[in-house]
Order: sequence, then structure tokens, then C-alpha cells
Amino acid sequence: MRRALIAAVASLTVLGSLAATVPAQAAAANPVPATMFGLHVPGIADGVTPTVPYGTLRLWDSGVAWGQVEQSNNQFWWNGLDAAVGNGNMAHANSMIVLGSTPTWAASNKKQGTYPYKGAASMPKKMADWKDWVTAVATRYKGSVGAYQIWNEANLTNYWAGTPKQMADLTKAAYQIIKSIDPSAAVVSASSTVRLTARYNSFFPKYLKALKKQGWPVDAIAIHTYPAGNEGPAARVKYIQKTQADMRKAGVPADRQLWDTEINYGIVGPGKTPGRSIGGADAAAYVAQTYLDNIRLGVSRSYWYFWNAADGRVGIVMNDGTPGAIGFQTVERWLKDKFYSCVTGAVNLCQLGDNTNPEIVAWATTGSGTYTVPAGATVQCNALNQCGAVVPGTTVTIGSMPTWFGTDAINARNQSPSVQ
Repeated sequence: MRRALIAAVASLTVLGSLAATVPAQAAAANPVPATMFGLHVPGIADGVTPTVPYGTLRLWDSGVAWGQVEQSNNQFWWNGLDAAVGNGNMAHANSMIVLGSTPTWAASNKKQGTYPYKGAASMPKKMADWKDWVTAVATRYKGSVGAYQIWNEANLTNYWAGTPKQMADLTKAAYQIIKSIDPSAAVVSASSTVRLTARYNSFFPKYLKALKKQGWPVDAIAIHTYPAGNEGPAARVKYIQKTQADMRKAGVPADRQLWDTEINYGIVGPGKTPGRSIGGADAAAYVAQTYLDNIRLGVSRSYWYFWNAADGRVGIVMNDGTPGAIGFQTVERWLKDKFYSCVTGAVNLCQLGDNTNPEIVAWATTGSGTYTVPAGATVQCNALNQCGAVVPGTTVTIGSMPTWFGTDAINARNQSPSVQ
């Protein structure tokens, strides 16, 4: 099936050379699983329910960090985390708990870090406190949680003031405990931002080196690919490729996946680069490109930050009826459960499904190119789910807005609500 799809896509007429994408690490799963489409929902414990289909939920900024649950040594307030996991499960989402940050009472240095409380960036003064926490969480949520992430943005000192080796030690300890209690749960590395290059370079390669010495005690490597405020998906592609190059250099085993556990655009920085609001067609296009680039480049999951009202922190607002939400829902319906094969060029192409019925998505990372509508295609739709008739053999111009080509019957199926 995969070889046939590659051959079919490679034969399509596109301006510019096409070369089959060979991911540096394990490719995104084929067919595309629901877990490709992740969300952050800060209000999940209070019953906030996104109206878009999503397959996995990252529990961060939800009032459920380590010190917010274990508020004093061996004294747990489980209500919030129970509600968050329960509401995620009701949405048929595979939840991921972020195990950090260090509680104030457990911190070796209470002056390191302030979010979500003092001492949160500190190495725990006792490894036993960390092990007890991981044991308690993994025991309570065995079979209810699909993944555990070690820490958030550990390359930034406001989240982690320890060393890469210390983070690797925490990772190994957590891995051993989680796998002994719930072998099916995935253990995900501490995340690292990529755009703050100096902070990334000072942490990420050293963390990988330390994980290698520990025997690679992770199932997935995590990054955050927020581009600078004035950049878009093309910059994200470069961040992914940089990360994959560093993973190859470090010798990360090919079966370890790459997960993007936070993504949005228009964020302030780095330095004096201002943020920007991104709406309309651009918002839908950026969101759709994100998940299309995942399958093209071999990123197994992305967690969109976040489902919430506008508060000035992110460029693309995602909540009921926004262009970002429409783009998220549209690309999920294009891709979920579909077999795919992608090629990269002036116009990127992903063929979906099988060779019997044409179903292809085309988009340009930069600039634009031309594309010949394939035989059998009668409908085209963009990431805003705006559809119209198309004539096979017609040459069309493709820009940054991802465009789907297929038949009326396939389009009708894509319009049906997703079932998780």
C-alpha cells in the first residue's frame, strides 16, 4: 500500500522538483491516528468542552502540576486532576500528564522558579519525593492515562534550573516506575523549546547525551516549535529539521517518536520581536499546515496551545467557530484514519486513502506553485472548509492555504462528525 501510494503521488504534475520525504526519525503513524491531534484545554477540570474533535489532551496550565496536587509531603488533592482526566476520557481523548514542577515543600532551592509556585524549577531535594509522586500518579491513573511527560520546557531556567543530567536522572527514575505499574503508558521526555536557540543548544543535546547513558528511558522526544512572532510554518519546518538532525547526531533509536507538545504562532519574541494576531484564512492555513507537515516530516503528535478565549498570549485563538478551530477540525477530518504518502516540493503533496479514489492535499510552504488537478477529482476544499467544483486536468495555483482534492462522495464522508 505505502509503496503504491508513493508511486502514485510522485507521478503527479507539480511545478518544481519532488523528492519523497524520508523522515530523520520514526515517521508519524500510518494511518494517521486520532492522537496526532492534541489540545491544551486549561479549563478541562471545570468541564470546558472543545467543539472540535481531538484525540489527545496535554494536562498543563490546568491547575494540576505536581505541587498543586501534592500540596504537602504525602498529602494529595486529587480532585482537580481526577476531574481533568475524567473529562478527557469522556471526550475519548488520550490524556498526557506533565509530571513537573517541583512543589515548594520539596524544592532544594525555593528561589528557583516562580510558576506555578516558588521553587518549581528546582531539582527536588530528595529523589525519593519524586519517586513517591510518580508512583502515586501512575498507580492512581493506571489504564486511564496514556502518557506521562517528565517536565515542561526544561531548557528554560524559569521552568528548570537544574542540569541536563539531573533531568535525565528524573526521567530514568520515572520511566522505571511507570513501566513497572502501567507498561502500556508512554513516557515522554522533558520538552525543550527550539526557537530560543542559545537555550536550546545549551540543554537539548546534553539532555539527549545523558538519556543515551541511561539507556534511552523514553518512548518519545518532546519539543515545542513555536516560531518567532513574525514567522510562520516555514520556520517551524526548520525547527523540526534541526531537532531531527540533533536526534540523529545523538543516536536516538529510530523507534522513539518525535512529539511537538506545544505549538501556536504569533508568540512574542525572541528578544524584541513583537507578537501578532493571526486570524481569518491565515489562521486556518497555519493550523492545517502544522498537521500536514507532521505527517510529511515524521512528527507523531502535536498539542495545540490552546483551547481558550483570547488573552493576548497566542497569535491564533482557538475556540468555538474561530478560523483556527475550523482549520483544526478540517485537517483532522482530512487526515484521521487515512493512509498517506507525501512528497516535498514547490508544492507539497499528500495522497490519502488508496489509489482507487483521488484524495490529495496540496500546499506551498513558501511562495506558490502550480498543480494539475488529478483525474477523477471533482471537488476542492480549503482549510476553512470552503468547497467548490473542480475540473480534472486543470492547472491551478497553490499557495499557503492547504487545498484538498477529491470526489463528492469522499467529501461527504469527510464532512461527517468524527467519532473518536
